[in-house]
Parts: sequence; structure tokens; C-alpha cells
Amino acid sequence: MKTCAVIGHRPTRFKFKYQENNIGCKRLKKRLHDQFILLYEQGVRRFVIGGSLGVDIWSGEILLKLKEQPGYSGVELVLALPHPGHDTRWDQRSKARLAFLLAHCAEYTTVGTKADAESYYKRNRYMVDHSDCLLAVYDNDKTVRSGIGQTVQYAERLGKSIIMIHPDTGIVSKNI
Repeated sequence: MKTCAVIGHRPTRFKFKYQENNIGCKRLKKRLHDQFILLYEQGVRRFVIGGSLGVDIWSGEILLKLKEQPGYSGVELVLALPHPGHDTRWDQRSKARLAFLLAHCAEYTTVGTKADAESYYKRNRYMVDHSDCLLAVYDNDKTVRSGIGQTVQYAERLGKSIIMIHPDTGIVSKNI
């Protein structure tokens, strides 16, 4: 079964931040939805997300809604969490959104054991290692060091197909 890992910056890196009613956020969610449909049509059924705020949560919600649509019942949502309690500092609404995803996913795993950068690094590599392709919401800014940038580079080194959605412009680029 074909699998796609989905990653992206936290909303603090986006122009619209956490404003989900912002036109930029709505455009980004539409691009994610459209790419999920295209990937499904190419045989991708499993989608692995990292359980972080922003792109991960939004992707999980979009995928679960897609699964309810006729013709998309084969969607499987998999969560790869960085460490136990990674959502401890989140607000109640965000915690509830993650809990909903966990309750409705096909499976989940917790990759790390403690709250440190290494657990996030391991989680990102785990996602790429267990996927055929990568969908990254990424601005491709090489001047800023980020886990998303490192993960995209790792996927490139492994020869994975990569789809990138620019978070501010919505432009989709592919290396497939």
C-alpha cells in the first residue's frame, strides 16, 4: 500500500499564524485537500502525520473528512507522535482536535521517549522512512534552519517523491 508522509511548519512561521479563517489558511487547506485527492488517485491510501499544531492537525481533519466521501473510504490516517505528552502546553481546543484524530486514526505510534529535539528529529525520519513520498508545506527558505527543511533534504537523499506547497503563496511544486 502506498504511503505519503505529510509535514509542515507550525503556524507561527506562516503569514496568517493561527488565523484559520484567513484567506491564506483557507487556500493552504484547499491545496492540501486537492493534493490528497491527486495522491489517492495515484494509489496512495496511507497518510502519516506528525501530530503537531497546524499542518498536521489540519491534514488529519481534511483526510478524515475525505474518508467520509464516496470513493475515498480507503484513506488511512496514521499518526507518528514525537514523544508522550507532546501536547501538554496546548490549549484545550487543540488538545481536543488531536484527541479526535487519535480516536479516528488507523494507527499511531510514539517515536521518542522524552521532550527534546531528538524526539522530533526521530519522528520526522520515521515518517519519511515509512513512506513512499512526502508532502511538505514548506517555504524552502534555506537561510532558516528547520526540522521541515532537514526532513525534505532527508527525503531527497533517499530519492523520495516530494510535493511542496508554499505556505504563503499556495504554489505547488513537485520533484516526482
